[in-house]
Amino acid sequence: MILDQIIFSKKAQTKGFKEDKTSEKPLRSVLKALSWRVIGTVDTLIVSYLLTGELSVATSIASIDFLTKLVLYFFHERVWNKIKWGK
Repeated sequence: MILDQIIFSKKAQTKGFKEDKTSEKPLRSVLKALSWRVIGTVDTLIVSYLLTGELSVATSIASIDFLTKLVLYFFHERVWNKIKWGK
């Protein structure tokens, strides 16, 4: 109930639309992407190791996964930041 009020209540929103639409800076997107990719990469490393039994192969897979998904996530965030729907 309280969560619904925070998410959906106009009273809980303290920023105006103009300020809110520009609040997500590129650096924030990069840091969010990095933190999420660390979590995702550890998961990929573990799964890759369990499937292959080879730490070097698992590390290679996790490294490539980290870089490609970091870039994809950054651009995904930037595109969504430009979409006005739901703001």
